[in-house]
Amino acid sequence: MLLATLNSGTLVIALPELERALGVDLLTLVWVILAFMIASTVLVLFFGRLSDVFGRKRAFVGGFAVFTVASLGAGFATGGTDLLLWRVLQGVGGAMLFANATALVTDAFPREELGIAMGTNVMIAGVGLVLGPVLGGALVEISWHWVFWFNVPIGLFGTYWAATVLQELVPPEQERRFDWLGTLLFVVGLTGLTYGMSRGGIVSWTDAHTVVSLLAAAVLLPAFILVERRVAEPMLDLSLFEDRGFNAATGAAFLSGLSRFSLTFVFVLYFQGALGDDPILAGVKLAPLAAGMLISSPIAGRYADRHGARSLSAIGLIVSAAGMAGMATLQVGTPYWLTATWLLIAGIGSGMFNSPNTAAMMGAVPAHRRGIAGGTRMMLQNTGSVLSIALLLAIVTNGIPTETLLSIFSGVTTGLSADALDPFIHNLHIAMWVLTATSLAGAAVALMRRKTAPGGTGAGTAPAVPTPSARVPA
Repeated sequence: MLLATLNSGTLVIALPELERALGVDLLTLVWVILAFMIASTVLVLFFGRLSDVFGRKRAFVGGFAVFTVASLGAGFATGGTDLLLWRVLQGVGGAMLFANATALVTDAFPREELGIAMGTNVMIAGVGLVLGPVLGGALVEISWHWVFWFNVPIGLFGTYWAATVLQELVPPEQERRFDWLGTLLFVVGLTGLTYGMSRGGIVSWTDAHTVVSLLAAAVLLPAFILVERRVAEPMLDLSLFEDRGFNAATGAAFLSGLSRFSLTFVFVLYFQGALGDDPILAGVKLAPLAAGMLISSPIAGRYADRHGARSLSAIGLIVSAAGMAGMATLQVGTPYWLTATWLLIAGIGSGMFNSPNTAAMMGAVPAHRRGIAGGTRMMLQNTGSVLSIALLLAIVTNGIPTETLLSIFSGVTTGLSADALDPFIHNLHIAMWVLTATSLAGAAVALMRRKTAPGGTGAGTAPAVPTPSARVPA
């Protein structure tokens, strides 16, 4: 979790420097972020299924190793194309990690401690989100290469630690068939949807590549669902959604990702682009968003263990929505303390939602299906995150001259007048209202889960997780 959140924060801060150093166009710059996210999203279910069959520890260790190698290679990239390829390989390693992280935690803790365990995991995410932008700003001052190379020592340590400390607690499944057709349809369909949305906002909605990409998504994604309903061992196990609690928790996770993920991205543009801040200052200014998550996550996890997750998950999304609504009032001259307040509120709400919702979701499935369940959770949440970036770009870039966009994305706006920045600020307000509405919709979905007695996960009835004696060694 620390590796994933640090990597996300450092790279977003470094985007303007990458644009200047590598001379890439705006769409390629955006896809430096999206390439990793799409690769990890489309493969997380595949690796979740693979880990249920061959073992979670093996996949987790492999994920650390692949991510480390790809990070080393990305730092040696000389142009946009090879950087994108290394980012895809990073996404492969990320998918192996994401598919198994929550499953390993769920295996290791009894149900009555699962909320605080997930809360601790999300708290670590908060630490990474606080440090990532600041670290990214400092690394960019040295060289953009170190935005990728700093992952290498962390990855080496993580690979060694996982290989020597983790244990397989759940016997692997005996059925070893895989859903190759479903995987292919999902990969191509989601890539087409994301590419079409991001290209439409930056280039043109009537451009041939944009139209073909969106049409392909409109055909292939429904076909993916049809295939999953018919194959014997589907990539996306639709039977998991027969549990009302799992269904509501995954739906809320998708809408949470859709509403929250692009906040860091858009505020990098706001701080470095509209306000002209340097990378280190922009990273420091982003800290309240992560600090709120850091503060509320462990408290929310402990509360959920005692009182259930249903109400707390919904309240968290409502709190996040309040922060985003406040962000819709920001102007170029808004004092920073007010911006920081809205970021802090959004972060607190996110921390209130994530750990209880994750514990509820993972507690709703049998132990031997937690790999695919964890993969499903990450797939839906990451799909929301991918679409969040694409949706935000489509809104923020609408009607803004290309020259102004390049200035904003490269962080060189000292020559831009207030009138030139007005369309960007106007579009930013529209984006925040859209994200606010999405977060409120997620709260409504979270409330669809049944109430449970204190100590339950709020996600339905499932076989008990392993007892404390079966935990991973500290």
